[in-house]
Amino acid sequence: MKNLVKVVLSLFIMIGFLNAEPLSQNGEKNGYKIKLSSEQSLVSGNNEVFIALGKNDTVIKDAKVKIKVFMPEMPGMPYMEYKGKAKLVGDKYKVMVNFAMSGTWQYQIKFKTSDGKVHKVRGSVNI
Repeated sequence: MKNLVKVVLSLFIMIGFLNAEPLSQNGEKNGYKIKLSSEQSLVSGNNEVFIALGKNDTVIKDAKVKIKVFMPEMPGMPYMEYKGKAKLVGDKYKVMVNFAMSGTWQYQIKFKTSDGKVHKVRGSVNI
């Protein structure tokens, strides 16, 4: 009976991991369209994240893009933060993000366009 329970629990856990979906969030700021995405589902630890920028159906390839992810301080746990600079790969900006643990993480994407203006987009993801 114990073995049967272990097998069933193992199957539920594996199905949960297999059904996890990659990140895909869209936003808009000052006429710029922003898409935050990943090829794989987000996990605790390192994750490859892509940021696509566009305006008026044109891909923005000359921006400087940074991301900050953070988890506010909670009882018994300190404030956690990770910052990364994105690099242009094809039509998207690629950045490695480290989520130290599971939970809800806030993010801030800042991008500086060729006109010198800095734009900031905020959101959250669940790990």
